Amino acid sequence: MENNIKIDIYADGADLESMLKQHSGSIVKGFTTNPSLMKSAGVTNYMEFAKEVVKNIPDMPVSFEVFSDDIEIMEKEAEAISAVGSNVYVKIPYMNTKYEKTCGLIKRLTSKGIKINATVVMTDEQAIEVIDSITPEVKCIVSMFAGRVADTGVDPKPMVKRACAYAKKNPDISILWASCREFYNIIEAQECGAQIITVPDSVLKKFKSYGRDLTELTHDGVVAFANDIKQLGFSIL
Repeated sequence: MENNIKIDIYADGADLESMLKQHSGSIVKGFTTNPSLMKSAGVTNYMEFAKEVVKNIPDMPVSFEVFSDDIEIMEKEAEAISAVGSNVYVKIPYMNTKYEKTCGLIKRLTSKGIKINATVVMTDEQAIEVIDSITPEVKCIVSMFAGRVADTGVDPKPMVKRACAYAKKNPDISILWASCREFYNIIEAQECGAQIITVPDSVLKKFKSYGRDLTELTHDGVVAFANDIKQLGFSIL
């Protein structure tokens, strides 16, 4: 990786084969999963998948999310997930489908020493509540869903910057830029002060273009069009 990219890149996905390839490379420093990614990857047994991932990737942070919509059951799930490995972070959404906040649960879990990844955080108020709920001296992540905020037409960078500044009160908290949409988000996240960004495989593949000369990139585009023109076999005149 280029020396001026300091932020930790976490791969976002639930395909074990792809995760193992990324684990053996030099770019990825951790992994995150979620129920939607597991559904897309065809995972059929949650805990067996989690155990297999940790067995093969014991030396990098890996986040697994609770499934229940009931906060009491979430707590039991979090304890079971955390027990899979010392490198596991348990993803706890800011609220459930009934708008019930999980800050109390986050406080209880972190007081037990369970590392959590507070997820689906999208406002200043949510970030402050979550950060204040985390017990000091427990490594935790707060995932700011910057990409989804941007999808609403709002610039997420000020929000991420404020979360990073507020989180300095607890040095064991890392702010994560989630919902990466394009390679430039990596640069933006780093400039905001975030320590981590989750990047899907489609964006990881764009590392080959990072830092390239734009004139050469222009030429590549023209060559690609020329090749497609030949294959089309069309003529204008």
